[in-house]
Amino acid sequence: MRSASVHELKQELLQMPAAELTELCLRLAKYKKENKELLTYLMFEAHDEQGFIQSIKKEVDEQFEQINQSNLYYVKKTLRKILRNVNKHIRYSGSSQVTVELLIYFCKSIRQMGIPIEKNTIIANLYKGQLEKINKTVLSLHEDLQHDYSREVASLAL
Repeated sequence: MRSASVHELKQELLQMPAAELTELCLRLAKYKKENKELLTYLMFEAHDEQGFIQSIKKEVDEQFEQINQSNLYYVKKTLRKILRNVNKHIRYSGSSQVTVELLIYFCKSIRQMGIPIEKNTIIANLYKGQLEKINKTVLSLHEDLQHDYSREVASLAL
């Protein structure tokens, strides 16, 4: 079966009555957890980005508390899991400012946790990759925000 393009889907959705559109959205939400989470974000959290950011930060804090630091292997696995979760929420918002704030918070949490970044190349590369992603995203923001965020990023550098 061939998937329709986004343009074709948009044209078809514009012609549908509201009741059918609601049924389609509910059906999408039933089959995949990510679809349900995206709908939840769009309907209940998109209007309050700061509240959304704070809730994600709380979630990240809870996940950092659960890190097993007995072995760097477990630390690496858990960091990847946390980062996957953060990136999922970044995709939902689609905002550069949310991206920068959440990734800076992720990197700060790593530093505060006292994880020996230099001892494991995979963790170091993961950390450096996030710093690069932050730097690229900061460039797309307004000049005032760029200045504020560049200070925070400078404090995170290895």
